[in-house]
Amino acid sequence: MRVILRHSFGTAVLLCIRRCSQQAWRPSYWHQPGAQPLLALTMGRLVEQAARRYGEREAVVSHQQGARLSFRQVHQEVDRLAAGLMSVGLSRGDRLGLWGGNCLEWYVTALAAARAGLALVCLNPGYEAAELGHCLSKVEVRGLVATASGYDRLQKLLPELGSSKPGKLRNKEIPSLSTVILTGTEPAAGTYGYNQVMDLATNENLERVLNLQKDIQPDECCQIQFTSGTTGKPKAAVLTHHNIVNNSFCVGKRLQFNEKQHRICLQVPLFHCYGFCNGLLAALHYGSTLVLPSLSYSARASLEAIEKERCTAVYGTPTMYVDLVSLIESGDVSRYSSLQFALNSGALITEQLFRQVQEKLSLNKVCSVYGLTETSPVVFQSLQSESRDHMLTTVGHVSEHVEVKVIDKEGKMVPIGEPGELCIRGYVTISGYWADEAKTRELIDENGWLKTGDLFILKEDGYGMVVGRLKDMIIRGGENISPKEVQELLETHPDILEAQVFGIPHARLGEQVCSCIRIKEGSGLTPEKVQEFAKGKIAGFKIPKIIEIVAEFPRTTSGKIQTFKLRDAFMKKYPAQ
Repeated sequence: MRVILRHSFGTAVLLCIRRCSQQAWRPSYWHQPGAQPLLALTMGRLVEQAARRYGEREAVVSHQQGARLSFRQVHQEVDRLAAGLMSVGLSRGDRLGLWGGNCLEWYVTALAAARAGLALVCLNPGYEAAELGHCLSKVEVRGLVATASGYDRLQKLLPELGSSKPGKLRNKEIPSLSTVILTGTEPAAGTYGYNQVMDLATNENLERVLNLQKDIQPDECCQIQFTSGTTGKPKAAVLTHHNIVNNSFCVGKRLQFNEKQHRICLQVPLFHCYGFCNGLLAALHYGSTLVLPSLSYSARASLEAIEKERCTAVYGTPTMYVDLVSLIESGDVSRYSSLQFALNSGALITEQLFRQVQEKLSLNKVCSVYGLTETSPVVFQSLQSESRDHMLTTVGHVSEHVEVKVIDKEGKMVPIGEPGELCIRGYVTISGYWADEAKTRELIDENGWLKTGDLFILKEDGYGMVVGRLKDMIIRGGENISPKEVQELLETHPDILEAQVFGIPHARLGEQVCSCIRIKEGSGLTPEKVQEFAKGKIAGFKIPKIIEIVAEFPRTTSGKIQTFKLRDAFMKKYPAQ
């Protein structure tokens, strides 16, 4: 009997220890329930809803154009353009490319596409002809709306354009594209003018637009965003109404747009998910006014718009905030006193920059968002009550209706507080990449988890920290750059044998694009000539700023180039400026 008692006691102790150990080990998993159900709402219906709720309140102000529209006027202009797009031959399900900067026409066109049942294809205005051609061909764009300044680049890509009748373009490289529409006062050869398309709207097509809204479903594709990856060419992420309408609703709610009318200075581009979803759509949900300072980013124009339009919020990346505070003289602080908070994405705000933002912009609150184009985009976002430490060290708290976990290389969850790859599941995940099943399967596993490629730490309170990137992406001034894409271009030069492209830290831009190249013996190639070679072939922000010519690359015993050694050497030689 005594032996049995001892044995039972020992077993009980072991069980207790085991239970305590299990309780101490907590997996890196978090599900954030939503306080409200998700919305069964399309972008087209959202336009109607905003016009009905907010009427004559200002919806959008284009500072550089001196133009503004109320929510009611937005609805009218959007439906008129949607009917005009139908009149020039575009039909539900067609892809409509939009290639330009932040302006009133971009805003209206994006919403008109949704009302007409078209899938909007967002294109970077910095694209050169070859990059643009890849995107248009990839998703079989039928129509393209572009700013007049892009006409010369279009003619390089589409030599038949000037001799074609509007709407009758035929190009064998991009056979799907038939219609080009240019913003501006006068249409150029082979194109429709934006205002001309507006005038082509018929009462019959206006009626078709209204009737179409009950047929368009939330799960339909409404937008295609091109996202650079480590595989070279941009991939086409397919976003649904359900994805981005709900994400923008949740983002706006956490920013407390439902409690007060805000005026948002949008420095970031509308063609990115950050500007479109967090800016344009969030403003539609809550009746906020979207202020567009300039066609392309200009810190000076942003400050002018903040002062003149009495903006209460400003959106940007750390690079943009560096530029803003550097322009403000100490005596100018009161001019921007209307500002109440800044929204930041792309990288964390440093403590030094936070102090400058406090001092120069009179802001004590800098909110952060983290996400990917493939997650519609936001999955972590600041809470209103968070501490200064949270602002400076985390990317925010898990968003509503979203699950996250952090895994090791074997796919198992790591203990909370330990680094691993961040995975995401929920309404935010895209349906996939356009016409690319293999890449879609790489992105989203059989259980619906989207693998971000980011090295991440999930904290016990639901906040997250990015500690590195598994993917070798370069993020320069908020722009994602694929090293492989740049490398492949450089290696088309007849005198370049091999090229390696990577990023190193930069105080203003976050990262700077660098390259090491090996050249043919006896070649007179210089870094300046390499940069000149790249001009006009890829966007300017992708061209390496620092180029060094080397005799040999560091390699492993199996012959693989050790890029990290090149990066480390550059970081020592070119410390963050």
